[in-house]
Amino acid sequence: MIFAHGFGCDQNMWRLVAPAFERDYRTILFDQVGAGGSDLSAYSSERYSNLQAYAADLLEICAELDLRDVIFVGHSVSAMIGVLASLSDPARSSRLVLVSPSPYYINDGEYQGGFTSSDIDELLASLADNHLGWSAMMAPVIMGNPDRPELGEELTNSFCRTDPAIARDFARVTFTSDNRADLAKVTTPTLIVQCRDDAIAPVEVGQYVHDAIEGSTMVILEASGHCPNLSAPAEVTAAICAFV
Repeated sequence: MIFAHGFGCDQNMWRLVAPAFERDYRTILFDQVGAGGSDLSAYSSERYSNLQAYAADLLEICAELDLRDVIFVGHSVSAMIGVLASLSDPARSSRLVLVSPSPYYINDGEYQGGFTSSDIDELLASLADNHLGWSAMMAPVIMGNPDRPELGEELTNSFCRTDPAIARDFARVTFTSDNRADLAKVTTPTLIVQCRDDAIAPVEVGQYVHDAIEGSTMVILEASGHCPNLSAPAEVTAAICAFV
């Protein structure tokens, strides 16, 4: 099983979920290039200007470790990275688990991604102008669960540790990529794990992903926020166990 983290995070975000699978699976966690303990010198804004580059990195890990029939668990933007990797090399994946996924964050006609184009423009401008202030403001919104402020504080700290230039680039790629057309091409058995109240990827978006991926399974957790791997790890673990 490979666990991949979302924007502004690192592999530590899976510490409450991944250990539950160590007895039965070889579990692999990694930091996306530019995040966590990765080699920042390997980052190039030109190379990582699209999600396909991150998908190529994922496949490189699989090739280096000679992995096949992988159960891929991706949170947030990494959900779409896993989708792209599965389309590039279907033999590598046996299951996809998409936690809080969104193929497109911007409203487009009948499609409601949760944000307007101006919302995203303002979000990206604010991040570029004041990385630390943006992190302190947005992380608690993304995390949700205001009754548990320690969760928002952890995500804020994670955001603040990210190199500002890389965070700006990755945010643009994350919030402007449109992977809606890729979903119908997915043939790997897929689970969508969705929170009931998610300010970043609302239930309607999770339902869109479910409807677009033929034969997929959707589980709506009795949880809120965009990071159930931290806020509701037992529920996420149970949903994955029932699927795999």
